[in-house]
Amino acid sequence: MSSATARRGALGSTGTVRRAGRPRTGQAAVGRPGSVWALPATVFFGLFALVPLVATVWMSFVTWGGIGDPRFVGLDNWTRIGQDSLLLKSIGLTVVLVLLSIAVQTPVSLLLGVWAAGQQRARAAVVAIWFIPLLLSSAAISVLWRALLDPNFGIPGSAPWLFGDGNLFGHQGTAIAVLVFVSTWQYTPFHTLIYQGGARGIPAVLYQAASLDGAGTVRQFFSITLPQLKNTVVTSLILMLVGGLTTFETVLILTNGGPGTDTLVSPLYMYQKAFSSFDFGGASVIAVALVVVATAISLIVVKFSGYGEMRSQAEGV
Repeated sequence: MSSATARRGALGSTGTVRRAGRPRTGQAAVGRPGSVWALPATVFFGLFALVPLVATVWMSFVTWGGIGDPRFVGLDNWTRIGQDSLLLKSIGLTVVLVLLSIAVQTPVSLLLGVWAAGQQRARAAVVAIWFIPLLLSSAAISVLWRALLDPNFGIPGSAPWLFGDGNLFGHQGTAIAVLVFVSTWQYTPFHTLIYQGGARGIPAVLYQAASLDGAGTVRQFFSITLPQLKNTVVTSLILMLVGGLTTFETVLILTNGGPGTDTLVSPLYMYQKAFSSFDFGGASVIAVALVVVATAISLIVVKFSGYGEMRSQAEGV
């Protein structure tokens, strides 16, 4: 075949060169190896997230005590739980605990994260020690602090000048304060790590320009650091909201909802409904409600914060 014939075969009717082996723009790349790697994660998510969620929604329309066959009751569980005053109280306590945890954890983790992103001499050692709670489980941490704060054998009993009668778990205010403190001690290192990564991504040229303009450390923090960490703050807030709405083992081990029902949060109430009262239908209603509320709050935060656009704060730098 002549070279002219070969050139004509490589040209289409419009005179453009045909490139073999590349799919056209907009066409799905069927059979790509990347889709195979996503299959295990998809199966895992389906088995351990979607299937239990669907089963929980179904159980919210039946009555079942753990033995025998479930019996379909329609919306009876929803109506009954909706009129439960103890559930309303648990929702209020959950909201209070979440808001207090956010109010304490956000500024602490933000400041520590920005500091940890610097080049201080002792930064590496301090950060390594500060991140130790990330290696421990929530149950182990709760057992540890329950022993340390025991009114008879713990720290409060040996320091009555600071803790009074030492019974921190016997009053609602101090019991909630203990829950917030333990939650902060456990999860602040995680959010500190998030802010540390975000702060390290801020271009140094911004601070250099601000220094030339005479801006001090405080002015640079509020004019550069905070605006640049907008998406990081939203991410941390969403994680705190979802985590706070599903807090269970910490409350169970530290206070078990006490004194009385003064720290009975919704996840713990759901647990008691299912495994103490054997009302799995009512417990499923609470579980579905928690999922819906957590999802709705997350979507609202993403919507009104502009996080969904995910535009870089360093555009043009």
